[in-house]
Amino acid sequence: MDTAAVTAGGAPGRILGEDVGAVPPPRTAAPAGSVPAPRSAPPPAGHEATAAGAPPPEEPGRLRRTAHRLRARTAPLRAPRFDPYWTAGFFFVAFALLALYHFRTLSASSWDLGIFEQAIRGYAHFRAPIVDLKGPGTNILGDHFSPVLIVLAPFYRLFPSPLTLLIAQAALFALSAIPVTRAAARTLGRVPGLAIGVAYGTSWGVQKAVDFDFHEIAFALPLIAFALEAVLRGRWTAVVCWAAPLVLVKEDLGVTAAVIGALALIRTRRASPLAIGLVAFGLSATAVTLGVLIPGFNGSGSYDYWSKFGADGGGLTIPLVTAVRTTLWVLLPTTGLLALRSPLLLVALPTLGWRFLSHEPHYWGIDWHYNAVLMPVVFLALIDALPGARVSARPWLRSYAHHLPAAVVAVALALTTTLPLARLTEGATYRTPPDVTAAEKLLARIPDGASVESDIRPLSRLAGRTRVFWIGDTGGLSPEYVAVQLRDHRTPRQALADAAARHPKSTYVILGGAGDLLVFHRTSAR
Repeated sequence: MDTAAVTAGGAPGRILGEDVGAVPPPRTAAPAGSVPAPRSAPPPAGHEATAAGAPPPEEPGRLRRTAHRLRARTAPLRAPRFDPYWTAGFFFVAFALLALYHFRTLSASSWDLGIFEQAIRGYAHFRAPIVDLKGPGTNILGDHFSPVLIVLAPFYRLFPSPLTLLIAQAALFALSAIPVTRAAARTLGRVPGLAIGVAYGTSWGVQKAVDFDFHEIAFALPLIAFALEAVLRGRWTAVVCWAAPLVLVKEDLGVTAAVIGALALIRTRRASPLAIGLVAFGLSATAVTLGVLIPGFNGSGSYDYWSKFGADGGGLTIPLVTAVRTTLWVLLPTTGLLALRSPLLLVALPTLGWRFLSHEPHYWGIDWHYNAVLMPVVFLALIDALPGARVSARPWLRSYAHHLPAAVVAVALALTTTLPLARLTEGATYRTPPDVTAAEKLLARIPDGASVESDIRPLSRLAGRTRVFWIGDTGGLSPEYVAVQLRDHRTPRQALADAAARHPKSTYVILGGAGDLLVFHRTSAR
């Protein structure tokens, strides 16, 4: 019986205090000639009677019914099988916001965004991927072999902006969270699977790569992640289909593809033609790329990065403690070292191996993008190792394995407070600084198609519409404009003198300044 109706004296024909099922008393006939009392109309649907004629409380009931209907209709979308996709969607929004912040604030950290925009711009207009930032007329395929970039050409043709590259990278990084989360949930259950998926998306290696403008390795993360998920599921054809395209991402990843093929041989314990073919294909592609393709596109007829290895580059100069510290960063906060129990970790050996052979300091540490390709490897190795550890004969290992998913997500979220995604909690991230607006107006005064000598900060507004050269590397050409950022307390007069020294046969004047940016215009050339 409705509580409100009981409180008000009950519905017509009911006796106060009776149960709902009680039979109403019989109605007596009215005296002859009398006029029957009019019966009050029943309250409208959804309304309840209240005492003293007060308005019925409609909204709470209505809101509850609406919420119930909404929960019922969205129940299929909240099914466990959609968890990986919601996780990827969340990280896409987060990564895209971070990319938008970089673009709007002119916060480029290197020249790579300009380099890749020039390459993709060439593909988008059916031309060779010429990157003048690497030197006038340089074909990017002679520097790093990354023909996979052509995939972004149609999108860039429709939306010619560096933001197109940054959003594409955010989508690729987020896409790699799907196989990681899905494999974890299938192996460990829904909640631990979500925990590992979130830990992967917020891992320091992924966040640092998102923060580093754009790089071709964005394509490697989903390819490696889907390939290793297929290894865990024993789908060997899928393994080959996901791993083989790695040879088109970067010249060294052919060896990674070969190791994935070797991993398939280890897991199956038989000479599978598909696995053997992947090993042969990966190694052959690497050899052909380094020995034939890159030298063929390179003006010097060689591979420029050999100089970073071995005796040709001066030998190993990276302190061993630095290398060990970085390796521990790759394994400890992400997997609690438990990934060492999985053979999937073999896939990380090519990337770590050429680093140990190199003396380039940028390859070590937790900055830049160099550790991103290791993140799907170590997390899927963790997923592979956890089931065995959970049934170990050693009680401490069983307990450790049961608590590790919660621990890795807790560590990842704690580290995030000092990593790039923390900027999304700051109000300044969503505002365009006034000096950036002034800088954009200044750079807009450079006409489309002009030749420009530039350093890092102006590149994101110039590479897509002008012919941009790196400052000091114009190949003898005197550019029409020079765009520079003042550093080390240098004055505009000093910057102008530097431009005149680099191009002694030309005369430059200051076109304008905005904050720490200056633009010079060539007035005469000999």
